[in-house]
Amino acid sequence: MQKVPMTVKGAELLREELNQLKQIERPRIINAIAEARSHGDLKENAEYHAAREQQSFTEGRISEIESKLSNAQVIDISKMENSGRVIFGATIRLANGDANTIMYQIVGEDEADINNNKISVTSPVARALIGKFEGDEVEVITPDGKIMFEIVEVEYI
Repeated sequence: MQKVPMTVKGAELLREELNQLKQIERPRIINAIAEARSHGDLKENAEYHAAREQQSFTEGRISEIESKLSNAQVIDISKMENSGRVIFGATIRLANGDANTIMYQIVGEDEADINNNKISVTSPVARALIGKFEGDEVEVITPDGKIMFEIVEVEYI
């Protein structure tokens, strides 16, 4: 199985979600199923069917998270020596021609959240940046066309 890169923070968040699902959600759903069963006829029992559907979703999510964690290659970027090179986990400040700056952190696919300036390592922007250094100019091909960026700063935080 291929290892999937993940930041320490991303792995922690998945472990927290897994713990929440196993310790809180699973027992709550089991109790809801037991209560719904006590009401009698299961064929026409909407509460029972809703609880079973929640159980199915929760068990699927538990399996998915366990699989992701077992295939994760957790990378602690804070232990890397900052060479100014863009690598997985780095936080990059970019400037485009309009004198606007954008800050992104390159993270694993499951951690990507553009609203929090976290982009997937497989995104076009991240692929164009990986391996480059502070001061380099990078051409990124996006669905909207080509964009030129200058790498202003690279941080390993």
